[in-house]
Amino acid sequence: MFSSRSTFSPLFRLAALALAVALVGCDGGGISSGSSSNGGGGPGGGAFNTSNCTIPTNRIVSGCDGADCIPSIDGITPDDDRLRTVDEAEDLDDGNRVIGIVLDGQALAVPHNVLWTHEIVNVDEWGGRSFAVTYCPLTGSSLAFDRSVIDGAEFGVSGLLFDNNLVMYDRRDERSLWPQMSRQATCGANVGESPSMVPLVEMKWGRWRELHPETKVVSDGRGFNRSYPYGNYDPLAPGNTDAALETGPLFDMPVDDQRDPKERVLGLPNDSDGGLAVPFRELAEGGAVQVVVAASGGRQVTVFWNGDAQAARAFETSRSFSVQDGQIVDDETGSVWSVEGRATEGPLAGTQLTTIDTSYVAFWFAWQAFQPQTVVWERS
Repeated sequence: MFSSRSTFSPLFRLAALALAVALVGCDGGGISSGSSSNGGGGPGGGAFNTSNCTIPTNRIVSGCDGADCIPSIDGITPDDDRLRTVDEAEDLDDGNRVIGIVLDGQALAVPHNVLWTHEIVNVDEWGGRSFAVTYCPLTGSSLAFDRSVIDGAEFGVSGLLFDNNLVMYDRRDERSLWPQMSRQATCGANVGESPSMVPLVEMKWGRWRELHPETKVVSDGRGFNRSYPYGNYDPLAPGNTDAALETGPLFDMPVDDQRDPKERVLGLPNDSDGGLAVPFRELAEGGAVQVVVAASGGRQVTVFWNGDAQAARAFETSRSFSVQDGQIVDDETGSVWSVEGRATEGPLAGTQLTTIDTSYVAFWFAWQAFQPQTVVWERS
């Protein structure tokens, strides 16, 4: 079931590794026991304390030089001049993927093509919450974290990767390390602490702006029409093909071959077992619009899928749903629901289902590495 895998050609591998030195959040000097010098100038200056790490440090690799070698975008507020309206984001292609968040009626989109070179966006007082939107291009993982666990401080790119996954650090004196997909601090003063996750959905921009025409869009001032920097690594990146599904991660690691390494899954972690992975291709093979009911962690979960949006989201609800004429309809009231779990027509219009905030999308190889006992949902 496992192989140590990176199936890029040698030439591509060398080019990709060179690119990682420039882009990937990793430290050029690695880490060692005790207090390691992973710092640099600016907010990332100083050392990380790795003496109490709860993860195996031999699975941490180096890519670029020091903390904040990939600059996060910080201090985004609702009236920020770095935000764009739908009209102002006219160069954002409908097929580009975005991370969408709605809090207290305020919609925010963070495009993947901005996060390719920033990875973290720190947002302040959006719908009453301060949080970090994070995306790791190497593991295809999108998660957002409430920053109250670090007293409202910002998260930054530490300069390290664990199993190819972004390792964040918090910009306080203690500077703990937080691997994104671990969803907790694994080195430093805050070991074992877990931030609350902010509900999000990942989908194509064209569908998001249809659902939220008043959305604001995070920009770094360089426009949105830019090339994907990692070659044919992500199968859903602009210009890429399904051939990328079968390629391994950038840095060698054991890969479970139950699914193609780069297939996206909607992952539902839980404390009682290995969680549940719902593969995008399993969903797509069932139809353009799907409703899936499954069990995970002793509870029933409902997953909506929309193939045009390339989006899946999980909910905790007692309602039953069916697909009628290409739309998700609840069987009790006949209301029509979007993939993000909001009723758009019918008696329940405007109602939002309870999302499973801990669910997130990632590449299969990464999800399985962090959830080795995972159950994989398959169509019956």
